Amino acid sequence: MSIGFAKRLAQGVFDVVSQAGGQIAAQALQPEAQEAHRRPISASEDEHFRMIFKKLAGEDMEISAAELQNILNKVIGNHEDLKTDGFSLESTRSMVALMDSDGTGKLGFEEFKILWNKIKEWQNVYKTHDVDCTGTMSCEELADAICSAGFQLNDPLYSAIGLRYADESNSIDFDNFICCLVRLEAMFRAFKAYNRDGDDTISLNIMEWLELSMYA
Repeated sequence: MSIGFAKRLAQGVFDVVSQAGGQIAAQALQPEAQEAHRRPISASEDEHFRMIFKKLAGEDMEISAAELQNILNKVIGNHEDLKTDGFSLESTRSMVALMDSDGTGKLGFEEFKILWNKIKEWQNVYKTHDVDCTGTMSCEELADAICSAGFQLNDPLYSAIGLRYADESNSIDFDNFICCLVRLEAMFRAFKAYNRDGDDTISLNIMEWLELSMYA
């Protein structure tokens, strides 16, 4: 992916270093951390998050898709209220692609922080709309949850999402819900990046379409 394309798109753990590092990562999705997310981030909080990032990222100070997969699966393993099979490597590759503004294939500090805050926000949405407290979301609950996350879709799209992300019992677990929102955000960003005249239509040649759809 060209760096120019990545910047346009951005616009519109492996094993955690230590057990302490894993505990720090898990704290980021706790209720008090979510409450802090709603406030402006202070300098001390930002520095604390930077320290967490250093523990998780290792010597290269970037987080790869494989490292992100291990981080997220360690964290959600501490949340019995979230039903999940765990994040696949393909899922975390999509997350990295969403936030990878410089085209390195990894996440630097600012990119990781933005993604982490998005996941915390989407976790709140998930739990709020899991009205029967099963730890999963029905296709009926999904439409309201997606709307609360900021995406306005139509009924055919909701049906397509249900077919793509629901299991045999028409339930969506946490990792599939996050993957769905990552995909939606990437698609909306991509459209806005190419919708240069603001008329809600875009025109792509075959190579632009392939580049757009391949790294997403």
